[in-house]
Amino acid sequence: MIRLAYAAAIVALALAGPAAAQEQSQIRLAKQFGISYLPLTVMEERKLLEKHTQAAGLANVKVEWAQLASGAPMNDALLSGNLDIAAGGVGPLLTIWARTKGNLNVKAAASINSMPLYLNTINANVRSIKDFTDKDRIALPAVKVSIQAVTLHMAAEKEFGVGKHDTLDRLTVSMSHPDGMNAMMSGRTEVTGHFTSAPFMYQQLEDSRVKRVLSSYEVLGGPSTFNVVWTTSKFRDQNPRLFRAFLAALEESMTIINVADKKPVAQLWIDAEKSKLSLDFVEKILKDPENVFTTTPQNVMKYAEFMHRVGAIKEKAASWHDLFFPEIHGKNGS
Repeated sequence: MIRLAYAAAIVALALAGPAAAQEQSQIRLAKQFGISYLPLTVMEERKLLEKHTQAAGLANVKVEWAQLASGAPMNDALLSGNLDIAAGGVGPLLTIWARTKGNLNVKAAASINSMPLYLNTINANVRSIKDFTDKDRIALPAVKVSIQAVTLHMAAEKEFGVGKHDTLDRLTVSMSHPDGMNAMMSGRTEVTGHFTSAPFMYQQLEDSRVKRVLSSYEVLGGPSTFNVVWTTSKFRDQNPRLFRAFLAALEESMTIINVADKKPVAQLWIDAEKSKLSLDFVEKILKDPENVFTTTPQNVMKYAEFMHRVGAIKEKAASWHDLFFPEIHGKNGS
């Protein structure tokens, strides 16, 4: 009888183990520079993740935020176990999705915006990308893999022909958005072009020397997701309530941003980033109909299909559902 009772207890503990598994007591997230990461800034400043972890019954979860320069170090930090939630462009997401398929199975949790990217220049002789010469350099967050680099590849293929998507790679240099802007606007470096995002691209266009060469919306044929957030399947599977709390916090952040009066949100971003931009300037960016803050993926598959076709990633996605965790599949994505 004692042996039977002991055996039954062991079986009960084994069955209860997975359900009772304790989730992480901390979550480490990172964002990059620019107003495109506004949903994460709102989440951090309003402590929305803390709110939703407590609502999920996860007491005293420590939330840690970092700021990195591009998607490449995001992926390095995620793969090394030093980061739980990464944020960046679609390019770095597709790179790590393909690289980890079948092992860590990294996927996106959600989109955080649909926003255009502008390639600007101070070179008066450049009217299209075919006018850049060996005397020019184009700054972007990370050569070959950043979403700006992938978009430039797509534009180059249209301009120079199939198989020549990397024609301008020799001219690109990796720089953070602030560094790239400073390098071009100084007029004292070989950087004459900058493929960047808001608010930097809008700031540049305030200067009469600067003109826009192309927009990512032109290349993609319409609005498209710029930034997404992603993580490993292991993190999601072992921390289901924490993962859902993050998504709930992200959706609440979107609700806060997508109100008619943009001034409070614009001021929040200015204060958080210690930005010297005027309230009117930031509010104008938020009111621009091109800039949409949403968790719904848009035109992600155009990037995925292109990157697979040119050999940038080895895995082929059948649909955008392959790239995102199921929690977001109910969205009208593409």
